[in-house]
Amino acid sequence: MADKKMVEAIADMETDFAGWYTDVVLKAELARYSGVRGCMYVQPYGTALWENIRAELDSRFKATGHENVMLPMFIPESLLQKEKDHVEGFAPEVAWVTHGGSNELTERLCIRPTSETLFCDYFSGIVHSYRDLPKLYNQWGNVVRWEKNTRLFLRTVEFYWQEGHTLHETAEEAWAETELMLNIYADFAENVLAMPVIRGRKTDKEKFAGAQATYTIEALMHDGQALQAGTSHYFGDGFAKAFGITFSGRDGKTQYPHQTSWGLSTRIVGGIIMTHGDNNGLVLPPAVAPVQVVILPIAQHKEGVLGKAAEIKTRLAKICRVKLDESDNSAGWKFAQYEMKGVPLRLEIGPRDIENNTCVVVRRDNREKTTVALNELETQIPLLLQKVHNGLFEAALARREKMTHAAFSLNEAAKIINTQSGFVKAMWCGDLACELRLKETAGVTSRCIPFAQEHISNTCVCCGKPAKQMLYWGKAY
Repeated sequence: MADKKMVEAIADMETDFAGWYTDVVLKAELARYSGVRGCMYVQPYGTALWENIRAELDSRFKATGHENVMLPMFIPESLLQKEKDHVEGFAPEVAWVTHGGSNELTERLCIRPTSETLFCDYFSGIVHSYRDLPKLYNQWGNVVRWEKNTRLFLRTVEFYWQEGHTLHETAEEAWAETELMLNIYADFAENVLAMPVIRGRKTDKEKFAGAQATYTIEALMHDGQALQAGTSHYFGDGFAKAFGITFSGRDGKTQYPHQTSWGLSTRIVGGIIMTHGDNNGLVLPPAVAPVQVVILPIAQHKEGVLGKAAEIKTRLAKICRVKLDESDNSAGWKFAQYEMKGVPLRLEIGPRDIENNTCVVVRRDNREKTTVALNELETQIPLLLQKVHNGLFEAALARREKMTHAAFSLNEAAKIINTQSGFVKAMWCGDLACELRLKETAGVTSRCIPFAQEHISNTCVCCGKPAKQMLYWGKAY
């Protein structure tokens, strides 16, 4: 009965998706609420998941020549004010430090909501010649944005992320960097997280404050809402001019470098939950799962069972992240526990299995059982982990395709949004007024102008004028 009770403790995702999401975060022991609104205690299991995400991304960054740095978390108000558009974009979310101890500060300090201004101040002191370029830096850390409505991982006042900041000699190099990093994010999402994404460019209305262009990867969650999973920004030389960053060019003339920024945060953990989870809890993609295989000894009180389970653990530890549960909890409780935690593979070994020199391996994504010979574990476990990844990706992609609808008029777009969920594909004339009207009438925002364009109509979905581009629209987290 223990496993039944555990599953009943989760809200049904079809009828209460928000409640289901929170239940999964708490019951899977990813995070807990702290005493400060919008902040969370990230528990060991959630921390291990984030560490695996970080390791996968960090290796990709370093393979493309980027180096990690650490900058302060405080920004003097005078420094923040140097880039007008950037300041206006973040002003409502800034948290300020006004006192040090009992003394009022002569200048307020902003707790970083992002680090563009800090990097610009840093760059201005270390870049002098074209020989100093490019600068390819990344920072892992935490930031604070005073959000009004918060939800664990998805939107918190304090969150963890990485933010890349680069300087380049030419605009062409900076544009190439912007595209490179977006493609790294997309590859990571699809080939590590099993999360299909749409690559595209944000409209001017939705782009990052201070950027000339923002590229994005957009994912679709189980409930049909979109999630901006990662962004890459081209700044041009705007920040460089505002902060006085110059270098001596190859021709000896003073020039401004071209800049980029890109980031992915712990919000991606929420994306994993909402892309792959089910009514039994979390479902984790194998590449980042803290535990990839859990070994459950069946009838462990019988002679030889625990010894064989320990032997299997020692063997598998060389090829994957494995855990042996020797606790005296019932088998049913353990099944429910590790389903809740989303462990990709469950390996069951009992007296009869030992006699047959086999074990049973159960996939978390579809509960498919496979009998595996013990002498074939080293070859079969990696294959099964890959099957779990493929199964998760294919299911998410099929769901996205099913939940993507074309609209040819404003009324049709509004009807789709009101009666169904998911992405709406529609043509757009490029005018801000139409973008705003769609939001007002249909309740959607533009998610991105996809790089993979489709010409589904000649006219704008909103005004009927000649269309310039096809956009993805949707409700978003």
